[in-house]
Amino acid sequence: MQSEIEKILIVDDEPNIRTILSRHLCKIGHSCTIAENSQRAMDLLELEPHALVITDIRMPGRDGVWLLQALKAKWPDTAVLMITALDDSQIAINCLKLGAYDYLIKPLHLEEVTLATQSALEKRRLVIENKHYQEELEAKVVERTAKLRDALAELELSYDNTLEALIAALDAREHETGNHSKRVAQYTVLLSESLAVPDMDRLEIYRGAFLHDIGKIGVSDIILLKPGKLSPEEWEEMRRHPLIGYNILKQVGFLGDAVKTVFSHHERFDGKGYPKRLRGEEIPVGARIFSVADAFDTMTTDRPYRRALTYPEARDEILRCSGSQFDPRVVEAFLKMSEHDWRECQRAGTDILRRK
Repeated sequence: MQSEIEKILIVDDEPNIRTILSRHLCKIGHSCTIAENSQRAMDLLELEPHALVITDIRMPGRDGVWLLQALKAKWPDTAVLMITALDDSQIAINCLKLGAYDYLIKPLHLEEVTLATQSALEKRRLVIENKHYQEELEAKVVERTAKLRDALAELELSYDNTLEALIAALDAREHETGNHSKRVAQYTVLLSESLAVPDMDRLEIYRGAFLHDIGKIGVSDIILLKPGKLSPEEWEEMRRHPLIGYNILKQVGFLGDAVKTVFSHHERFDGKGYPKRLRGEEIPVGARIFSVADAFDTMTTDRPYRRALTYPEARDEILRCSGSQFDPRVVEAFLKMSEHDWRECQRAGTDILRRK
């Protein structure tokens, strides 16, 4: 028993052709509907879908070419066979370009009708199956992409939580108060926004700023916690921490360019920094932004040996060092921001990267 989707519509203005084709196709197991012209065919198709339409080309009123075009526009999955006289074969060939599956030449031979019908229906099944497969595949890709995105977001959050725990331990070891590393990272993001740094680069700069002192893990407590002035030898040891940090982090794939900020965070714009004595734009942009943010945080935070500077005092000192210690472009961005902006940034906490 044929399903509804396999119904065949026969369209011809000659009653005997309609009858012969309908009886033959029903006899070999198909369910058929007949129509005497194109408009009647369209009316029937509106009421019920058909898998195949067999239509004459030459008919009064709207011909079979018009019907083919109307079918393909509205029901593109419907297969179409054209019936043509021998002298209309060129028209039939043109119909193939318009989407017809094949054409039958009068006088009709029922064996050819059978083969053409079965072939057209089989091709239609394959096309529909492939279409459904593609749709299912696309749906799976969308679903799996969403799941992967969620998994990556969870993994990224896990990474960040691990980094926070590690840096909190480092700040505690060095007796930093008020989460220095986190504050500096937040300030760096604020400056990055002002400089229109792209979001992905901003995340890496944030992580680089957050991890800037990770290399101090490899510095002796005797040097790191020494209350007095460091000797030249001790300073030499302390200056190794950017390289130590770089070597610790360079194999961590998800950190990307964050390691550049870690390695270069003590470089100066005038080339008098360390470890490579880089100058100007040789210094990675993240390190240049970090340098201003770090100096601002250091100056505006109470230390055991001095009280914090006021906001105007810190601004004046950063302006004074523009072009020597700091990148003038970053300083310009810093000066455009108010004290309120910095206080709001500090309150934003780790959500600063997600607030948009």
